[in-house]
Amino acid sequence: MAITPSGRGRNRLRPFVWGGAAVLLLLPAVAMRFTAEVNWTGADFAAMGLMLAVACGLYELGARLSGDPAYRAAFGIAVATGLLTVWANLAVGMFGSEDNPLNLMFGGVLLVAATGALLARFRAGGMAGAMGATAAAQLLAAGIGLAWGLPAGFDEPRGAGVYLEALLAACFALPWLVSALLFRRAARAETAPR
Repeated sequence: MAITPSGRGRNRLRPFVWGGAAVLLLLPAVAMRFTAEVNWTGADFAAMGLMLAVACGLYELGARLSGDPAYRAAFGIAVATGLLTVWANLAVGMFGSEDNPLNLMFGGVLLVAATGALLARFRAGGMAGAMGATAAAQLLAAGIGLAWGLPAGFDEPRGAGVYLEALLAACFALPWLVSALLFRRAARAETAPR
């Protein structure tokens, strides 16, 4: 893992990233005071706190790896998309409920992202390919979910709901693609003559 000299500069977004995470963690506590619809337990807060800490830590890693704004944005988008994927699957599930085993596919999508990043050794060019592969994996998971849900209907009556779930799951490919494009821009900037 090569850390570029430009990546050792000050990370001006750090207070906003960590502060935003703290606000996100506080929102359910505030909402619980005003509505019975939100009912988090200590375990819910601990799980969310852990997810946010991991996401912020990964953002810090990306900020240290490169000072290039495109690289940092790409890394941040990838981390945010991974966080939202985990959050959505734990809260309600992409397909059916959060207990539907079909949602485990999205763990595979995150595995593609993590494995690709490690194989790329966090270099911008390789990260572009890894995030592109992750977008393809996301679309594949959405397609499998759609195909699986149409004939049998999972555990509950599906109707048109499976189409909407597949569409929403496929929409998660968009930020993976944006991340890939930003990593490609960062890779071009690395190789441009100075």
